[in-house]
Amino acid sequence: MGYLAVWKILEEMVVDFRRRGISVPSHVINELRQTKALISILMADPAKLDTGRKIEEQLQSIEAFLMMEAQEKLGSSYVDEWLRRLEEAYRQPFDEVAEASRFAVGVPRDQRWIRIKTSADLPAETVKAMAEKAGLSVEEQAGGYLLIHGEDGLVKDFVKKIASKHEAEST
Repeated sequence: MGYLAVWKILEEMVVDFRRRGISVPSHVINELRQTKALISILMADPAKLDTGRKIEEQLQSIEAFLMMEAQEKLGSSYVDEWLRRLEEAYRQPFDEVAEASRFAVGVPRDQRWIRIKTSADLPAETVKAMAEKAGLSVEEQAGGYLLIHGEDGLVKDFVKKIASKHEAEST
């Protein structure tokens, strides 16, 4: 399943709702953000089958809400068009969908990087400590983001540790 492709379609739909003056509840926006984080985790560690199941559940939940709202406020033809786009996205294999990488200033070419948005659930101090313990470099960026970079294997291990810590705290 093309998780990232489906996520992008749902994000576009939310943007279209806002453009049309239709409000989207904050819990749906938060779920969309959480799903994006889970997709990043799955990309770093495809062996985590449990993560794939959670992604599918969240995508279906977001899709159901948006389609019900669209049917009620914009009609069947609008819903049919978005369903067609989603169907195409669902058919894409996961490994063929690569997230568009953005250029990270100051990261050497031979290093991998990840940008993390800190929050109350994932405080900057905790992320910094875990990254430095893993032998990675950390740089603070605007908007509450941390840029973490280092050797490919170290970055992947770090993402797995963050994911495990987040899963342990959320259960």
